Amino acid sequence: MIQLQRLEGFYRVARAEGYARAVRSFPYPITQPGIHQQVKRLEAEVGVALFERVGKDRVVLTPEGRALYSHVAPFLEGLDGVVQSLRKGEVGGTLRIHASGHVLRHLLPAWLRRLQARRPDIEVVLFEAKVPAIDILRSGDTDLVVDHLPDVPDEVEAQVVGKISPFLVLPSHHPQAKSRHVRLAALRDDAFIAYSTDAYLRELQLAELSRAGVTPKRLHAADSSETILGFVAAGLGYSLLASLLPKGPREAGVVARPLPGAGSGEVHAAWRKSSARSPLIQAALALAPAP
Repeated sequence: MIQLQRLEGFYRVARAEGYARAVRSFPYPITQPGIHQQVKRLEAEVGVALFERVGKDRVVLTPEGRALYSHVAPFLEGLDGVVQSLRKGEVGGTLRIHASGHVLRHLLPAWLRRLQARRPDIEVVLFEAKVPAIDILRSGDTDLVVDHLPDVPDEVEAQVVGKISPFLVLPSHHPQAKSRHVRLAALRDDAFIAYSTDAYLRELQLAELSRAGVTPKRLHAADSSETILGFVAAGLGYSLLASLLPKGPREAGVVARPLPGAGSGEVHAAWRKSSARSPLIQAALALAPAP
Protein backbone atom coordinates (compact mmCIF):
# COMPACT_ATOMS: atom_id res chain seq x y z
CA MET A 1 0.00 0.00 0.00
CA ILE A 2 1.49 3.32 -1.11
CA GLN A 3 1.49 5.93 1.65
CA LEU A 4 -0.47 9.11 0.98
CA GLN A 5 2.40 11.20 2.38
CA ARG A 6 4.73 9.93 -0.38
CA LEU A 7 2.12 10.69 -3.06
CA GLU A 8 1.75 14.19 -1.68
CA GLY A 9 5.52 14.74 -1.86
CA PHE A 10 5.57 13.45 -5.44
CA TYR A 11 2.63 15.70 -6.38
CA ARG A 12 4.18 18.86 -4.94
CA VAL A 13 7.57 18.24 -6.56
CA ALA A 14 5.85 17.63 -9.90
CA ARG A 15 3.89 20.89 -9.64
CA ALA A 16 6.94 22.92 -8.52
CA GLU A 17 9.32 21.13 -10.91
CA GLY A 18 11.93 21.11 -8.17
CA TYR A 19 12.54 20.04 -4.58
CA ALA A 20 13.49 23.44 -3.18
CA ARG A 21 10.38 25.10 -4.60
CA ALA A 22 8.22 22.18 -3.40
CA VAL A 23 9.30 22.80 0.22
CA ARG A 24 7.63 26.23 0.16
CA SER A 25 4.32 24.78 -1.09
CA PHE A 26 3.76 22.41 1.85
CA PRO A 27 1.21 23.55 4.46
CA TYR A 28 3.40 22.09 7.22
CA PRO A 29 7.17 22.24 7.92
CA ILE A 30 9.30 19.79 5.91
CA THR A 31 12.89 19.78 4.67
CA GLN A 32 14.17 19.32 1.13
CA PRO A 33 15.92 16.04 2.08
CA GLY A 34 12.64 14.87 3.61
CA ILE A 35 10.77 15.41 0.33
CA HIS A 36 13.60 13.77 -1.61
CA GLN A 37 13.29 10.69 0.62
CA GLN A 38 9.53 10.53 0.03
CA VAL A 39 10.01 10.53 -3.74
CA LYS A 40 12.87 7.98 -3.65
CA ARG A 41 10.79 5.59 -1.53
CA LEU A 42 7.83 6.00 -3.88
CA GLU A 43 10.03 5.25 -6.89
CA ALA A 44 11.30 2.15 -5.12
CA GLU A 45 7.73 1.00 -4.46
CA VAL A 46 6.55 1.44 -8.05
CA GLY A 47 9.84 0.26 -9.54
CA VAL A 48 10.40 3.11 -12.02
CA ALA A 49 11.92 6.59 -12.10
CA LEU A 50 9.26 9.29 -11.81
CA PHE A 51 11.42 12.38 -12.42
CA GLU A 52 14.20 13.37 -14.79
CA ARG A 53 16.66 16.07 -13.74
CA VAL A 54 16.96 18.73 -16.47
CA GLY A 55 18.86 21.41 -14.57
CA LYS A 56 20.54 22.14 -11.27
CA ASP A 57 17.26 22.95 -9.50
CA ARG A 58 14.69 21.59 -11.97
CA VAL A 59 13.11 18.19 -12.52
CA VAL A 60 10.37 17.09 -14.90
CA LEU A 61 8.12 14.05 -14.95
CA THR A 62 9.08 10.95 -16.87
CA PRO A 63 6.33 9.29 -18.96
CA GLU A 64 5.69 6.98 -16.00
CA GLY A 65 5.59 9.98 -13.70
CA ARG A 66 3.04 11.73 -15.93
CA ALA A 67 0.83 8.64 -15.84
CA LEU A 68 0.91 8.56 -12.03
CA TYR A 69 0.40 12.33 -11.76
CA SER A 70 -2.76 12.16 -13.88
CA HIS A 71 -4.33 9.93 -11.21
CA VAL A 72 -2.92 11.61 -8.11
CA ALA A 73 -3.46 15.29 -8.99
CA PRO A 74 -7.32 15.32 -9.21
CA PHE A 75 -7.59 13.57 -5.85
CA LEU A 76 -5.17 15.85 -3.97
CA GLU A 77 -6.47 19.02 -5.63
CA GLY A 78 -10.04 18.19 -4.68
CA LEU A 79 -9.27 16.96 -1.18
CA ASP A 80 -9.27 20.35 0.54
CA GLY A 81 -12.65 21.21 -0.98
CA VAL A 82 -14.13 17.91 0.16
CA VAL A 83 -12.83 18.41 3.69
CA GLN A 84 -14.31 21.91 3.84
CA SER A 85 -17.67 20.57 2.62
CA LEU A 86 -17.60 17.87 5.29
CA ARG A 87 -16.91 20.45 8.00
CA LYS A 88 -19.74 22.69 6.77
CA GLY A 89 -22.17 19.80 6.37
CA GLU A 90 -22.48 20.47 2.64
CA VAL A 91 -22.34 16.85 1.55
CA GLY A 92 -24.17 15.71 -1.55
CA GLY A 93 -25.47 12.26 -2.34
CA THR A 94 -28.68 10.26 -2.51
CA LEU A 95 -31.57 10.94 -0.13
CA ARG A 96 -34.19 8.17 0.01
CA ILE A 97 -37.75 9.15 0.96
CA HIS A 98 -40.77 6.91 1.53
CA ALA A 99 -44.12 8.71 1.54
CA SER A 100 -47.81 8.03 1.10
CA GLY A 101 -49.35 8.64 -2.31
CA HIS A 102 -51.27 11.67 -1.02
CA VAL A 103 -48.09 13.22 0.38
CA LEU A 104 -46.23 12.47 -2.86
CA ARG A 105 -48.86 14.37 -4.82
CA HIS A 106 -49.64 17.32 -2.57
CA LEU A 107 -46.81 18.03 -0.13
CA LEU A 108 -43.49 16.83 -1.51
CA PRO A 109 -43.39 18.49 -4.99
CA ALA A 110 -42.93 22.09 -3.77
CA TRP A 111 -40.63 20.96 -0.95
CA LEU A 112 -38.36 18.99 -3.26
CA ARG A 113 -38.26 21.80 -5.83
CA ARG A 114 -36.84 24.06 -3.11
CA LEU A 115 -34.31 21.41 -2.16
CA GLN A 116 -33.21 20.85 -5.77
CA ALA A 117 -32.84 24.60 -6.34
CA ARG A 118 -30.73 25.04 -3.20
CA ARG A 119 -28.81 21.75 -3.30
CA PRO A 120 -28.50 20.33 -6.82
CA ASP A 121 -25.84 17.95 -5.49
CA ILE A 122 -28.53 16.00 -3.59
CA GLU A 123 -30.37 13.36 -5.61
CA VAL A 124 -33.77 12.43 -4.18
CA VAL A 125 -35.16 8.93 -4.71
CA LEU A 126 -38.87 8.58 -3.91
CA PHE A 127 -40.85 5.49 -2.96
CA GLU A 128 -44.61 5.28 -2.47
CA ALA A 129 -45.61 3.58 0.78
CA LYS A 130 -49.06 2.04 1.12
CA VAL A 131 -48.65 2.14 4.92
CA PRO A 132 -46.24 4.25 7.03
CA ALA A 133 -42.79 2.82 6.30
CA ILE A 134 -41.44 2.86 9.86
CA ASP A 135 -40.05 -0.68 9.61
CA ILE A 136 -38.18 0.30 6.43
CA LEU A 137 -36.81 3.33 8.27
CA ARG A 138 -35.69 1.20 11.21
CA SER A 139 -33.86 -1.20 8.89
CA GLY A 140 -31.84 1.64 7.33
CA ASP A 141 -33.36 1.12 3.87
CA THR A 142 -34.71 4.66 3.72
CA ASP A 143 -33.61 8.01 5.16
CA LEU A 144 -36.92 9.84 5.62
CA VAL A 145 -40.53 8.75 6.02
CA VAL A 146 -43.11 11.45 5.31
CA ASP A 147 -46.58 10.33 6.40
CA HIS A 148 -49.25 10.52 9.06
CA LEU A 149 -47.77 8.48 11.93
CA PRO A 150 -50.06 7.05 14.60
CA ASP A 151 -47.04 6.66 16.90
CA VAL A 152 -43.43 7.82 16.80
CA PRO A 153 -41.13 5.04 18.09
CA ASP A 154 -38.45 5.85 20.68
CA GLU A 155 -35.61 5.35 18.19
CA VAL A 156 -37.18 7.76 15.70
CA GLU A 157 -37.32 11.56 15.63
CA ALA A 158 -40.04 13.43 13.79
CA GLN A 159 -40.91 16.93 12.65
CA VAL A 160 -44.42 18.10 11.75
CA VAL A 161 -44.49 19.19 8.11
CA GLY A 162 -48.21 19.32 7.37
CA LYS A 163 -51.76 19.28 8.72
CA ILE A 164 -54.50 17.02 7.43
CA SER A 165 -58.25 17.35 7.92
CA PRO A 166 -60.97 14.71 7.48
CA PHE A 167 -63.48 14.97 4.64
CA LEU A 168 -66.53 13.09 3.49
CA VAL A 169 -66.22 12.20 -0.20
CA LEU A 170 -69.18 11.10 -2.31
CA PRO A 171 -70.04 10.86 -6.01
CA SER A 172 -70.85 14.20 -7.62
CA HIS A 173 -74.16 12.79 -8.92
CA HIS A 174 -75.24 11.67 -5.43
CA PRO A 175 -78.46 13.34 -4.18
CA GLN A 176 -76.58 14.64 -1.11
CA ALA A 177 -73.78 16.17 -3.18
CA LYS A 178 -75.63 19.47 -3.59
CA SER A 179 -75.81 20.00 0.16
CA ARG A 180 -73.01 21.99 1.80
CA HIS A 181 -73.36 20.01 5.02
CA VAL A 182 -73.90 16.28 4.64
CA ARG A 183 -74.80 14.14 7.65
CA LEU A 184 -73.30 10.67 7.73
CA ALA A 185 -76.64 9.31 8.91
CA ALA A 186 -78.14 10.30 5.56
CA LEU A 187 -75.77 7.83 3.87
CA ARG A 188 -76.48 4.79 6.05
CA ASP A 189 -77.97 2.86 3.10
CA ASP A 190 -74.97 3.55 0.81
CA ALA A 191 -71.91 1.35 0.37
CA PHE A 192 -68.78 2.52 2.20
CA ILE A 193 -65.26 2.31 0.73
CA ALA A 194 -62.63 1.53 3.37
CA TYR A 195 -58.85 1.15 3.40
CA SER A 196 -57.68 -2.42 2.94
CA THR A 197 -53.90 -2.30 3.56
CA ASP A 198 -53.69 0.34 6.32
CA ALA A 199 -55.47 -1.16 9.32
CA TYR A 200 -54.98 2.03 11.38
CA LEU A 201 -56.70 4.28 8.84
CA ARG A 202 -59.45 1.70 8.32
CA GLU A 203 -60.14 1.69 12.07
CA LEU A 204 -60.28 5.48 12.10
CA GLN A 205 -62.84 5.43 9.29
CA LEU A 206 -65.04 2.85 10.98
CA ALA A 207 -64.74 4.58 14.35
CA GLU A 208 -66.00 7.83 12.82
CA LEU A 209 -68.94 5.99 11.28
CA SER A 210 -69.69 4.38 14.63
CA ARG A 211 -69.58 7.78 16.34
CA ALA A 212 -72.28 8.92 13.91
CA GLY A 213 -74.31 5.78 14.57
CA VAL A 214 -73.76 4.40 11.06
CA THR A 215 -73.08 0.73 10.27
CA PRO A 216 -72.47 0.31 6.52
CA LYS A 217 -74.57 -2.40 4.92
CA ARG A 218 -71.92 -2.91 2.26
CA LEU A 219 -68.15 -2.42 2.32
CA HIS A 220 -65.69 -2.09 -0.55
CA ALA A 221 -61.91 -2.10 0.09
CA ALA A 222 -59.13 -0.12 -1.62
CA ASP A 223 -55.42 0.14 -0.83
CA SER A 224 -54.90 3.90 -1.18
CA SER A 225 -56.72 7.21 -1.02
CA GLU A 226 -56.30 7.59 -4.79
CA THR A 227 -57.98 4.21 -5.38
CA ILE A 228 -60.76 5.11 -2.96
CA LEU A 229 -61.39 8.32 -4.90
CA GLY A 230 -61.56 6.31 -8.11
CA PHE A 231 -64.18 4.01 -6.57
CA VAL A 232 -66.18 7.01 -5.36
CA ALA A 233 -66.03 8.69 -8.78
CA ALA A 234 -67.34 5.45 -10.30
CA GLY A 235 -70.37 5.66 -8.02
CA LEU A 236 -69.54 2.59 -5.94
CA GLY A 237 -70.06 4.35 -2.62
CA TYR A 238 -68.78 7.08 -0.31
CA SER A 239 -65.80 7.30 2.02
CA LEU A 240 -63.94 9.33 4.65
CA LEU A 241 -60.48 10.63 3.74
CA ALA A 242 -57.93 12.92 5.34
CA SER A 243 -56.48 15.56 3.03
CA LEU A 244 -53.71 18.15 3.05
CA LEU A 245 -55.82 20.34 0.75
CA PRO A 246 -57.93 22.99 2.54
CA LYS A 247 -61.04 22.13 0.51
CA GLY A 248 -60.46 18.40 0.56
CA PRO A 249 -59.55 15.85 -2.12
CA ARG A 250 -59.90 16.95 -5.73
CA GLU A 251 -61.02 14.33 -8.23
CA ALA A 252 -63.33 14.48 -11.25
CA GLY A 253 -66.71 13.06 -10.32
CA VAL A 254 -66.10 13.46 -6.56
CA VAL A 255 -67.47 16.01 -4.10
CA ALA A 256 -65.66 16.62 -0.80
CA ARG A 257 -67.31 18.04 2.31
CA PRO A 258 -65.69 18.81 5.68
CA LEU A 259 -66.50 16.31 8.38
CA PRO A 260 -68.07 18.22 11.31
CA GLY A 261 -66.72 17.47 14.75
CA ALA A 262 -63.68 15.51 13.58
CA GLY A 263 -60.23 16.70 14.63
CA SER A 264 -57.31 17.37 12.31
CA GLY A 265 -54.12 15.31 12.19
CA GLU A 266 -50.45 15.83 11.42
CA VAL A 267 -48.03 14.71 8.73
CA HIS A 268 -44.53 14.01 10.00
CA ALA A 269 -41.11 13.77 8.46
CA ALA A 270 -39.39 11.02 10.46
CA TRP A 271 -35.80 9.82 10.61
CA ARG A 272 -33.68 7.53 12.78
CA LYS A 273 -32.14 9.22 15.80
CA SER A 274 -28.83 7.61 14.90
CA SER A 275 -28.85 9.46 11.55
CA ALA A 276 -29.97 12.83 12.93
CA ARG A 277 -26.67 14.50 11.98
CA SER A 278 -26.83 13.35 8.37
CA PRO A 279 -26.15 16.46 6.23
CA LEU A 280 -28.63 15.20 3.62
CA ILE A 281 -31.44 14.93 6.17
CA GLN A 282 -30.53 18.28 7.70
CA ALA A 283 -30.57 19.95 4.28
CA ALA A 284 -34.03 18.55 3.57
CA LEU A 285 -35.47 19.46 6.97
CA ALA A 286 -34.16 23.02 6.69
CA LEU A 287 -36.44 23.52 3.69
CA ALA A 288 -39.42 21.51 4.97
CA PRO A 289 -42.84 23.19 4.87
CA ALA A 290 -44.14 24.79 8.05
CA PRO A 291 -47.65 23.48 8.80
